Amino acid sequence: MKLWSENTSLKLKLSLVALGMFGFGYAIVPLYRVFCDVTGINVLALGDRFIESTGSYKPLNTQVDTSRTVTVEFDANARGPWRFKPEQSSLTVHPGEMATVMYEFQNLQPRTITAQAIPSYAPEQAGPNFQKVECFCFKEHTLAPGEKKAWPVVFVVHPDLSTDVKTITLSYTFFEVGGKTPPAPVAALDVKPHRTIGL
Repeated sequence: MKLWSENTSLKLKLSLVALGMFGFGYAIVPLYRVFCDVTGINVLALGDRFIESTGSYKPLNTQVDTSRTVTVEFDANARGPWRFKPEQSSLTVHPGEMATVMYEFQNLQPRTITAQAIPSYAPEQAGPNFQKVECFCFKEHTLAPGEKKAWPVVFVVHPDLSTDVKTITLSYTFFEVGGKTPPAPVAALDVKPHRTIGL
């Protein structure tokens, strides 16, 4: 009888421990969030913003400099008979904010072409602070006759950009790769016959 009561007591204690562990595991996420908000230890928790309408947290990009804006102008140059242009001429962004612009391209030739875009920036000092996350300029593209495409450029203007720079121009020049450019002329060699002089 004594052994039965010891076993029952042990089972009861183990059940309480298991129940406590389950409850702690269930409550750990909200408790962790409250602890991080109070102590300020977790930067990610501080960067979340509570949305009352949805009752959820939305990540907040703390790298965005909302105190200023930069206007990014988009330019497109095509070297060949095709159409190449941005869907919009400019976009105003905050430094650190991710933005997207689409470029349209159409092959107007009666043959398939392969082309690639080369970017340039103005002012020149903006180049190192203009970070492209995704860009059609990263690779060559092949288009069939008359084919149309739309490609994104996903970019971030880095917060380190000088505050003197208010406007950046992103310009692309689209070149045909391996086009029908004739090779450079080779100069003909003027070779005179060699005479053997007998002794």
